[in-house]
Amino acid sequence: MQATILFSMLIFSFSMSISPGPINITILSSSLIYGVKKTLPFISGATIGFTLLLIVTGFGFSKLLILYPFTFKGLAVVGSLFIGYTGYRILSSSTQIQITHPHSAPKFYHGFLLQWLNPKAWIACASGVTLFSVPDRSAPLIIFISLYFLVCYGCLLLWGMFGQKLAHIVTHPTRIGMLNAIMGGALMIVALSMLINLLKG
Repeated sequence: MQATILFSMLIFSFSMSISPGPINITILSSSLIYGVKKTLPFISGATIGFTLLLIVTGFGFSKLLILYPFTFKGLAVVGSLFIGYTGYRILSSSTQIQITHPHSAPKFYHGFLLQWLNPKAWIACASGVTLFSVPDRSAPLIIFISLYFLVCYGCLLLWGMFGQKLAHIVTHPTRIGMLNAIMGGALMIVALSMLINLLKG
């Protein structure tokens, strides 16, 4: 495989994984309150969830979405509601840095589900598969999926580390509450805009 194609895969994976979205904001909020270690299950769930979604999309499920577009619309509605709920959870979460109580931190299945119910994740998968798959050859797609897994995990981990570093700066409960309000509110606005666009369509 040409180095330019590998570089393009790397840039695509990095730009999609590092840019702010529902997953990144949730990781930032969780690591701010609970630390990176307790957020790792969510990060792992999100990475594995997206990778499996990429595999499923790359090996045929996208064709079903083209044949039955209402399936994607249904997923988008459920996903928007789930993103809105996640935003509400962040908005109403604790304003104290938690050293204990790991059960309050988002779980593996939260990250996994959030990827599968996130319309943007489906669009990212479809775009990546379209760009980097080759007819009658599975090797380029397998390389792309493997590379995306590594880049995605690394980028999400960076968001977690950033959240934990932020906890050392923003220690006052009022400031943490303001950050939670901004991050949770942003997710709820994203969810609402998705629903409005779906209703318009």
